[in-house]
Amino acid sequence: MFDSKLIKKLDRIDTPFYYYDLELLRDTLSEVKQESDKYNYKVHYALKANANDRILRMMNEYGFGADCVSGYEVRRALEKGFDPRKIVFAGVGKADWEIELGIEAGIAAFNVESIPELEIIDEIAGKKRKIANVALRLNPNVNANTHHYITTGLEENKFGINQWDLEKVVDVLLKLNNVRFIGLHFHIGSQIMNLEAFKDLCLRVNSLQEWFVSKRLFPKVLNLGGGLGVDYENPEKNPVPDFKKFFALFDEILELKPGQEVHFELGRSMVAQSGTLISKVLYVKEGVHTKFAIIDAGMSDLIRPALYQAYHKVENLSSDLPEEKYDVVGPICESSDSFGKAINLPKTGRGDIIAIRSAGAYGEVMASRYNLRRLPLAYYSDDDLF
Repeated sequence: MFDSKLIKKLDRIDTPFYYYDLELLRDTLSEVKQESDKYNYKVHYALKANANDRILRMMNEYGFGADCVSGYEVRRALEKGFDPRKIVFAGVGKADWEIELGIEAGIAAFNVESIPELEIIDEIAGKKRKIANVALRLNPNVNANTHHYITTGLEENKFGINQWDLEKVVDVLLKLNNVRFIGLHFHIGSQIMNLEAFKDLCLRVNSLQEWFVSKRLFPKVLNLGGGLGVDYENPEKNPVPDFKKFFALFDEILELKPGQEVHFELGRSMVAQSGTLISKVLYVKEGVHTKFAIIDAGMSDLIRPALYQAYHKVENLSSDLPEEKYDVVGPICESSDSFGKAINLPKTGRGDIIAIRSAGAYGEVMASRYNLRRLPLAYYSDDDLF
């Protein structure tokens, strides 16, 4: 990805910043489109992964819908031209104004996560004399075997409606006049590398939809969420996730009924590998057991390592000297402001360019101004300077 000519151009730009490889992004989106179209699956891009304007425009160009988890994301999707009929809105805490926005826009569905939310959507829709489409987000109690902060499909998680509440949900739903039941929604977690978790999800969906049919509620839409992981350790070797195998699994195991649609909400897998956080070394400091490579990017630019203890491959693009071990840390006044310990890097010095890979998802979108730092800028592989 980073040849010598590109590295020289990166060196001229004030750091830190995000660099997006749009050719890789197009390759990834083309693969998603090709493999999902084989089965007529509908894909909604999860804005929470990256809401960069250029990326959103590309998602819209490829015909993907939008998966939103706040009214602000719904608003951004509408502003960027997404068809409201392809926008789905999830989240455990939808405020009244957010619900009003979705109803007025005529979005495809609210993914409803509780009985109180269902009742409030019905109330607001009634005041507006409209009918709101709803899909029930069910908690399938499927273990995604991922980090506990990003698992969402267990009974202990805050997300979704638990199975012991299903009878009550149906009773409430059948009494409401201003909502239309269109389907079921599931999401078991994020950064899932073992596809067996999705197999377990499919089996639970098969069982749960039969229960709803027995209650004379036909789920036209089966929304299986997202969660497919990416290879953070080998971004060069595996730049595009195996979407072929992913979608084929659902085709093999899901037991669809005539007229049903299958929807997905992919985020990380579509954008992570296309983004890199570029930084420069400020100082190299001697430590007790290792050296510290202090760079000008910090947890305010990429919080995943501090928040999830997440791994990102760190590369020194400037040096080809023998390797040494470094703790790569940022300038933020927090001990958690670290991108990795005892990392093998070519001998590193002040001014060297550091690339933190696979940062296209949950990177720029989660940046903050902590310590009153500026937000990182974004550059793209098709910019004139490249």
